[in-house]
Amino acid sequence: MEIVTIFTDILMPIIVLISLGSVLHIKFKLDLHTLAKLNIYYLVPGLIFIKLYETNLNAELFSNVVLFFIVLCILLHMIAWTVGKIFRMRKSLRLAFSHSALFYNSGNYGVPVNDLVFKHDPLAMAVQVVVLTCQNILVYSYGLITLQPAQKNKLKMLIPYFKMPVTYAMFFGIILNVFDLSLPSFIYTPGSYIADALIAIALLTLGAQVAQLKFNKNMYTVYLATAVRLAISPLLAFVIIQFLKVDTVTAQALFIASAMPSSVNSAIIAQEYENEPEFAAQTVLVTTLLSAITVTIIIYLSKILFA
Repeated sequence: MEIVTIFTDILMPIIVLISLGSVLHIKFKLDLHTLAKLNIYYLVPGLIFIKLYETNLNAELFSNVVLFFIVLCILLHMIAWTVGKIFRMRKSLRLAFSHSALFYNSGNYGVPVNDLVFKHDPLAMAVQVVVLTCQNILVYSYGLITLQPAQKNKLKMLIPYFKMPVTYAMFFGIILNVFDLSLPSFIYTPGSYIADALIAIALLTLGAQVAQLKFNKNMYTVYLATAVRLAISPLLAFVIIQFLKVDTVTAQALFIASAMPSSVNSAIIAQEYENEPEFAAQTVLVTTLLSAITVTIIIYLSKILFA
């Protein structure tokens, strides 16, 4: 049965690596802060830079992916806030609920899934890399601004965004690609090594992060957030894709990318700014666990819906 094959060939390798990360963290108490910094400031920028440099990324593809991302985020934000209002969530919880829907794990989960599904297809990876870059920009701009006190200087809020290397990695990767400039081997070779290291280290990091999360009582809001992230998001993505002029691989990559679990970053910034950290952490845990099933289904559907 094809759906079983998808689970064993694509999701199981990811589950194994996440599990190893969890076991290592339980045994050795890995430094999660260092692992997160390693991913954000070293591995992810390296992947983004090299993949955008290598890929035949035309302006139409780039603009379609960015447009898809923006429209999806707007719709998810509207749905999240509507659900929050209907269930009379307090303001802080509505914000955390919205973040859990908007911030999804396109890096240390989405990249490995993309790599296994499309078997190293450079076009599919380019789509994922653009989504990953947009996610990082969204988290460290909108995500931080919404958590700051209203009276705080808005420009100062954006300082963390300008410190993020992913922004510059995307800029220079696109510039080199557009103008067909060649990288010297002493830069390209180590960059390739960094990009290749991302998947194993990112999944180990995710496993270590998940290992410290715990279940709690009063989980109905977590289940609502899980439904939005894992079910409604890919449904919206399917509708949006119908209005875009994209090829089959791009459509499948966008559809699958939309179904990733909530990002650990949503839990990290919730903890840092003391905005419903328990809810954020529980949502990351539940969506990550259930995604083994839902992402398998989405991958299967992508082959049928965008054949």
